[in-house]
Amino acid sequence: MKKGAGMARVELRGIVKEYGAVRVIHGIDLDIAEGEFCVFVGPSGCGKSTLLRMIAGLEEISGGDLLIGGDRVNALRAAERGLAMVFQTYALYPHMTVRQNLAFGLENIRMPKDQIARRVAEAARMLKLEPYLDRRPKALSGGQRQRVAIGRAVVREPRVFLFDEPLSNLDAELRVSMRGEIATLHRRIGNTMIYVTHDQVEAMTMADKIVVMRDGRIEQAGAPIELYNRPANTFVAGFIGSPRMNFLPCTVTARDAEGITLQDAQGRALRAAVDGRTLAEGETVELGIRPEHMHPDPGGYPVEVENVEQLGGESYLYVRTEGGIALTAHLSGQTGLSRGGRAHLAIRPEFAHVFRRDGAALPRLRLGELAVGEEG
Repeated sequence: MKKGAGMARVELRGIVKEYGAVRVIHGIDLDIAEGEFCVFVGPSGCGKSTLLRMIAGLEEISGGDLLIGGDRVNALRAAERGLAMVFQTYALYPHMTVRQNLAFGLENIRMPKDQIARRVAEAARMLKLEPYLDRRPKALSGGQRQRVAIGRAVVREPRVFLFDEPLSNLDAELRVSMRGEIATLHRRIGNTMIYVTHDQVEAMTMADKIVVMRDGRIEQAGAPIELYNRPANTFVAGFIGSPRMNFLPCTVTARDAEGITLQDAQGRALRAAVDGRTLAEGETVELGIRPEHMHPDPGGYPVEVENVEQLGGESYLYVRTEGGIALTAHLSGQTGLSRGGRAHLAIRPEFAHVFRRDGAALPRLRLGELAVGEEG
């Protein structure tokens, strides 16, 4: 397949989905550029698979417009949209060989045999399926079956590839391997790809753009590192990143042109260089800090160690503050701390976030904004 052949821009304009009186997708606007790898991510029931099926033509669009390559396709059948979809289940024909499975869809549209043979050979070479072309699915591993399922999409040379949680049935090692293979496939052929997963690690490692969804709405869309470094709210901050971000409740004690002063539950004063003009003194906010931005320090928060995971090259500490707040620290290398022990954890202030009561992130005035010390 020629790199970038047939790739198309996908545009969603006020897309709505209703089942009777129940609205499950609430007016979504989104642009997916030509050749972009876009991942829909969110918890179960957030609407990501429903949205993908609407793009595919497998679910009717209740309102709004869907454009593919600049053309409105709301009324087009799935087969007329120039898309190919890879499902969670492999859906291979058990009585057919790999070669026959790859060719079947093309034979149904009466494509000339020489073209079918060329496309099957190209897909088999690209997905490293050549040694298995004469085997039936039962003789393949889970990863090989998933490659065949992807190959059936590749041979169609679609404008857009759609993936609906294609790796969820694989074990952990195979998922890592297949993530790499799908990313490599995208680099080789350059087509627009839309991928649905509940696994934020898949989203972070594969996507050009991540779309975080909740309750049928987009919470934030952008590049993986953008969402990681500048989450729009506590939901995105807690969903993107593994382990999830830590949150500490604080009270606003002062604000000025340079930022705000906070006080945590233990009476420690914190200075944050964020735009606090929308806050009032005495208002409660949340300080967010990622596990990898916490480290043992005699001047840090006193905590009790509830569990330790030693992985050799890295360690995870699960602790609880004197105020009863659970925190996680991700440390490089090994640690001498053990369950039931006491420790002090400090934060790296340049990576801290502050969120209002409604969950929205406060804009930063500059980096390195936070300093921690005893009040008074």
